[in-house]
Amino acid sequence: MPIAVDIDVMLARRKMSVGELADRVGITPANLAVLKNGRAKAVRFTTLAALCEVLECQPGDLLRWEAEDAAGV
Repeated sequence: MPIAVDIDVMLARRKMSVGELADRVGITPANLAVLKNGRAKAVRFTTLAALCEVLECQPGDLLRWEAEDAAGV
């Protein structure tokens, strides 16, 4: 998947646990783990906005596009 999720980077910068972030955002730790590990197929804008509010960051700090390796396709 060419979209990389950097929630773990922001968690480390904010010295926050996955459980605390999930609680403050209002989603389950399991759903946050799915998103954090790049297994989610979609993310609601309301969830993305809540993540940005709690982590005090921009959407681009959490999500980035990576080109797929042409040899691996």
